[in-house]
Amino acid sequence: MRVEPTVPAEVLAGIRGVLASAGAETIDAPILQPLNLLLELVGEAMRARLFVVQAEGGAEECLRPDFTVAVARAHIERGAAEGRYAYEGPAFRAAPEGEEPEQFVQLGVERFAAQGSPMVEADVEMTGLAWGASRAGGREDLTLWLGDVGLFAAFIESLSLPPTLAARLRRVAGRPRLLAAELGRAGEAPQRAEAGQLATMLAGLEASKAAGLLEEVWALAGIEPVGGRGPAEIAARLVRRAEAASAPSLTASQAAAIGAFMAISDTPAEGLRQVRALAGGGVGIAAALEAWDARLGALGEVAPVAAMRFAPALGHAFDYYDGITFEVRSEALGPERPVASGGRYDGLLERLGGQAGGRAVGCVVRPWRAFAGGES
Repeated sequence: MRVEPTVPAEVLAGIRGVLASAGAETIDAPILQPLNLLLELVGEAMRARLFVVQAEGGAEECLRPDFTVAVARAHIERGAAEGRYAYEGPAFRAAPEGEEPEQFVQLGVERFAAQGSPMVEADVEMTGLAWGASRAGGREDLTLWLGDVGLFAAFIESLSLPPTLAARLRRVAGRPRLLAAELGRAGEAPQRAEAGQLATMLAGLEASKAAGLLEEVWALAGIEPVGGRGPAEIAARLVRRAEAASAPSLTASQAAAIGAFMAISDTPAEGLRQVRALAGGGVGIAAALEAWDARLGALGEVAPVAAMRFAPALGHAFDYYDGITFEVRSEALGPERPVASGGRYDGLLERLGGQAGGRAVGCVVRPWRAFAGGES
C-alpha cells in the first residue's frame, strides 16, 4: 500500500489554521464503517475502491474511504439540529488491478443546520475554507471549480419531461456512464416486457417499503443474499430496471440540450449564460439561476473570480451530493487528483436516519496535494 509522505509541520500548521477559523468542534470517526450502508449510499461501483474487512460470522465492514458519512452519522446520533465538526486523519482507497492502493491524510470541516436554514453563507464559507486551505500549501497553480447537482435537477425540470424520465435522469446525474446511456437512448421506444414482474411491483412502492418487501420474499424463499448487497440497493436496482423498461426516452433535441448542459466548462458568468440559453421555462430554473447570481457575488469575497471555473455537471466520487459542488484543482495534478473538494449533501442526512429537511455542507483537503513540494 502506498502511504503518503509526511507534510512539513509548518505547512500542515498553515492548512490547519485556515480550517480552524471555522470554529468547529474536533471530532473523531471510526476507521471501520458498515459496508452495506456505504454501498447503498454511493453504489456498488464503489466497492472496487473500498478495503473490505469481515470478522468470522460478522457483518462486512470497510476502512473509511472518507469522513463525510461517518461525521454525519455522529451528528445524527447526537440529536442536534446544528453542528460544526472538524476532523483529521487517514482515509483508505483500494485500487483497480495494476494500480497501488493508498492511505492518505484528510483534513476537513462539516457544517449542519436545521430544516429551512438559509445556506448560501454556509456554501460560501465551506468553499472559501477549501480554497484558503489549499492555498496555504504553497501551490500557485490552483483553480476553483464550481458545480451544482441541484441546478441539473432544475434544468431537467425546465424541459417538461415525463415524471419517471425526469426522476431517472436526476438519479444518474453524478454517474457519467449511466447518463451517457440515457442520452444514447434518445428517440427509442420503451421496451415494456424487459423489466420483470418483481421489478414492476417494487417500482410502485416507496424505497423503504420496496426494501422491506424484498426482504420478505427472501425470507419466504429461504434465500441468503450474497456479495454484500443489501435489500435497499437491490430493490433500487430493480426499480431502475422497471422504470427504464416502461418510461419514454428523450427526444433528440432534449438529449442534445442535456448533453450541452453537461459539457459547459467556462467562467461562471459565461457558464450561467449558457445554462439560461439552454433551459426551458419554469420557476425552479429561474430561482436556481438567481441563487447562483447571488452566490457568485459572495464567492468573490473568499476567492478570486479570475481563478474560478463553472462546470455545472461537476461531481465527486461519492454521488450523495445534491447541491453546490466544488473542487480546488492544481494544473500540475490535473482534474483526477483534486487538492480539495466538497459541497452540499442535504438528502444524505435523511437517508442516514436523520430529520427530514436537514442541511449539510462540508469540505475536505488533501495536505500532501496542497503542499507545493508534495504530490506531483
